Amino acid sequence: MGEHEVVDVEPGEWVDTVRKARDEWECDFFDWLSAVDELEQGFRVVTHVWSTRRRKGYLLRTLVTDSIDSIVDVYPGAAWHERETHEMFGIGFPGPLEPLLLPPEFEGHPLRKSFVLASRVAKAWPGAKEPGESHDAAAPKRQAIRPPGVPAPGEWGPAE
Repeated sequence: MGEHEVVDVEPGEWVDTVRKARDEWECDFFDWLSAVDELEQGFRVVTHVWSTRRRKGYLLRTLVTDSIDSIVDVYPGAAWHERETHEMFGIGFPGPLEPLLLPPEFEGHPLRKSFVLASRVAKAWPGAKEPGESHDAAAPKRQAIRPPGVPAPGEWGPAE
């Protein structure tokens, strides 16, 4: 198994650092690109590239609020990953970002932590506590929010 290194970069240095990984660090294999919702801080865009000759990988990360430059010119295989990251998190990338996984009428970005799951509205969480809640009984509970288009309990009615 090879070695891995984590490299944090400023958003303005994103493309240059990815290009440096390809050209100077000999990373000839683009593995994946995605993001993590860091709540108030923004979104951490992350990509993993690998040098097959050196047997070393790099996890390149940057923190953005809404958009980032594309790395498709450096690694053409990143196009699909950027489209998926845009669709799931709402992070902007330049260029055409046609939907990959969700139907055109879908509203929202399902991998954002603020996204409300319809299944959680239809059926209560089976655990004693909501995910993320403290075990302290005095801790405030999260307010139940219905996603757009989900009727309130009692409004379901029979199918027509």
